[in-house]
Order: sequence, then structure tokens, then C-alpha cells
Amino acid sequence: MKQFLFAILLVGWSVSSRAGIADTKPPNIIFIIGDDISAEDIGCYGNTAIRTPNIDQLAREGVKFTNFYLTSSSCSPSRTSILTGRYPHNTGAAELHTPLPEHLDYFPELLQKSGYYTALLGKWHEGLTTRRAYDMLSTGPKENGAGGEEQWVDALKSRPKDKPFFFWLAPFDAHRDWSADQFRKPHDPKSEVIIPPTLLDTKETRVDLASYYNEISRIDYYLGELQAELTRQGIADNTILIFMADNGRPFPGSKTRVYDTGMRSPFVVKWPKGITQSGSVCESLVSSIDLAPTLLQLASVPASRTVQGVSFAKLLNNPQADFRTYIFSEHNWHDYSAYERAVRTKDFLYLINKRPNYTNEGPIDANQSPSAYALRAAQSTGALSPIQNDVFLSPRPTEEFFDCRTDIIQEKNLSGNASYRKIVEKLRIILKKWQDQTGDTVPDTLTPDWYDRDTGKPLPAKGTRGEMPGQRMNADKINHKGPF
Repeated sequence: MKQFLFAILLVGWSVSSRAGIADTKPPNIIFIIGDDISAEDIGCYGNTAIRTPNIDQLAREGVKFTNFYLTSSSCSPSRTSILTGRYPHNTGAAELHTPLPEHLDYFPELLQKSGYYTALLGKWHEGLTTRRAYDMLSTGPKENGAGGEEQWVDALKSRPKDKPFFFWLAPFDAHRDWSADQFRKPHDPKSEVIIPPTLLDTKETRVDLASYYNEISRIDYYLGELQAELTRQGIADNTILIFMADNGRPFPGSKTRVYDTGMRSPFVVKWPKGITQSGSVCESLVSSIDLAPTLLQLASVPASRTVQGVSFAKLLNNPQADFRTYIFSEHNWHDYSAYERAVRTKDFLYLINKRPNYTNEGPIDANQSPSAYALRAAQSTGALSPIQNDVFLSPRPTEEFFDCRTDIIQEKNLSGNASYRKIVEKLRIILKKWQDQTGDTVPDTLTPDWYDRDTGKPLPAKGTRGEMPGQRMNADKINHKGPF
């Protein structure tokens, strides 16, 4: 009898040991960050015209987040924020094309120090010091192709096979100028685009949007190739695969805006081994600064003390759990001078503008686009709706408030509505508290416009910088998380 019991215990120990080994094997991580893509331009987020079958499948087999927000709708500030898990003004690189300082920790570097093979392929403009976070760095279209995805499968094949890996895959798609109009099956401008309410339904706009769609579909195609290779190598089950974007679409009314059109990102994650409820939807508020501590936790790597975000790992298998109450975002210089701050809750959006005399047509690539030209032509005749005309508004309100339950596109500013007085005051206090706790400042001298807002031509001030937001308070040394 003792021998029988011993045999049972031995078998049980053997099975649990094998399970324990399997359970503790670090997951591989593939992080795909599209360039200039709005959530509403992905099939699984409701766009019935665009072709994104592989991203849609990713959502069906994983978790789709519907309230995932960026800290900045501007390329490099958004990416540096993700890389460090910090707000833009806390990175020392709050403005476009400003490099991260050496003293901050980058989460791929922490993975690397814990035994991960790390690689970045595609767009790289977070600063030279971030080179240290990657074992392999392959940048530019010469190596990665026009869209930035052609080397993905080869990189997966050639990686060291004795280490877990982290890939930061940063395609140039869907950033202007367009280069995918001949890729596979292009979208028909007449029938396969959906015109956002911020744009006019013209031939020029439709062609512009179709080209944008084509670049998103190119990412989707290579995502499918990548997944097929993961399956061929037998590592798909323990690979965390993420798709998101760095900011909103490169059109007027989206990119650089602190509205949802600029800050809300698609975010889908698949991990067969780690996600038990495939096809689930998470409506919890999540900030992009929360990504770094989440991936570090999933890899069993301690987060740096400099991280301001909070891990949302629990949401992967409990998507209905409460998480954030507040999301904070900022708009700093991106081709043009600006200073806006916003706080988003599930139901409301509140923002302040410290440079209200400036218009906000978006960055130069957006405001010099065919879609922008169509808006300008109609604006001169008074043919625009209020939300289409908003980009030309000057002066702008110093304070805006939207009830997002009834105003999804944030069209009606209710900051002066007496019915919302208490919630406006509450969010005004919360936003100020966040600024104070994280060391945010309003510089006396902001970086000036580098280009003419109408013509796009360079101005004499091009190349000059003002004071960085947060610089006066040494905000890059402040680790306070702010209200949560």
C-alpha cells in the first residue's frame, strides 16, 4: 500500500513539475506599433470598409481593448512614453524628435538584462541612448522595405533559439507619404472608404483615405505572415503578440489632437498560453504608460522605480475588472507650437489650452494633405460643419469639456453648461493635481512654429527650441504616478 501511494505521489510530482517548468518559461513578446493609425480604422473596431483580417483574427483569439489611450498623439513623444512608462513631460523628450536622456530605464533594456534577446525593426527616433536596449537594431526602408515589414519573418527565423525574445516592430505604415497603392488588392476610393465626420466627402479625400487604408492592410498582411512563422516554429502558444498605434490618423482633426480621434489607440493582444478567455473585450481605461510594467510583469521582470504606469496584467483574464479612473494626455510642439493637457474618464473628457490663439490643423503632413486642401477650399465658402471647421478655429477655447456618453466624437463643448458644473470643477482639480504631482510646467517660451500653418513653408525659426515642458521642475527625475 505504501509503495502504491508513493507511486501516485511520484507521478503527481512529475506532472506538476513539468507543468511548473512550462508555466515559468518566459513568454516571447512581439510588440507591433503602427504609425499614425486611429482605432476606428480597424475592422474589429467597427470599420466595415478596410481589410484587416489578421488584426481582426488577433482580436477574436485574444483580448480587444476599447478604451486604450495614448499619452500623446505625436510620434516620438508617444513612443518614448511607452518605452519608459512615463508621461511625455517626465521623459525629458516631450516634443517631437527630442531624444530620451541616458538616466531613464527603457523596458526592453530590462528584458535584455534578464536574458531576453531584444530587437527593433523599422522606425527608430527615440534617441541614440535607446540603442543600448536592443541586441539587434535594423532601421530605415533600405533594410525593412517601404512599409517597414519585409524583414519581420527573417528576423524571427534568425533569432537566437536559446533565449526568449522581445521584438519592437515599428512599421512606417501608415505614415505619409503613401507607398502601398500597388500592394496586393488596393482599396477602391469610391466604395471602400468611410469618411470621418472631421473630413469632407470629396474625390481627393477618398483617394487620400484609400491610400491610408492600403498601408494599414499592408501591416495586416505581414502580421499574418508573422503568425504563420510563429506556428511553423512551434512557439505561437507562448508568444505575446500585440498590435497598437502611436497616434491618430495623419489627417486634420486627428493626429496631435487630445480628443479621442488623436489619443484612442487600437490595442489587441493574443497569448494562447496566458489568455483563457479568447475573444473577450476589455472596456477598462488603460494608458500607454501602463504597457511597460505590464510586459515586465508578464516576463517576471521587476519594473523600474522610474515607471509611472501600473500593470494591467489582471485585465487579460479578467477584462471586466476595474482599473484606471483617469487617463492623462498632452499636446506639445509637433511642427507647430502648442500646449494642451487633458484628463479622460470613462464618461467625460476635460482639457485646457494654454496657447488658444493657435489653430490646430494638425502636423505639417496632415495640414498639407489633399484632405486638408479640400477642407480649406470649402472653409473659404462657409461650407464646413462645426467639427470640420474646428481645425481652423482661432482663438480656441481655453477650456473644453465633453460628455462622451452622448458625444462620441467630442463635437459639443459643454464647459459652460451649468448642468455639468460640478464634474467640470472636479476634473479641473484632478488635472491640476496631476500637473503638480508630476512636475508639469507651462514654459514662458515654447518652441515656436517651424512652418507656416497655411502654406507649410519653413519659417526663419525652424530649428530653434524653447523650454521643454517640465524642464523647470526637473520632471524627468520625478517618478510620482499622479492620480490613478
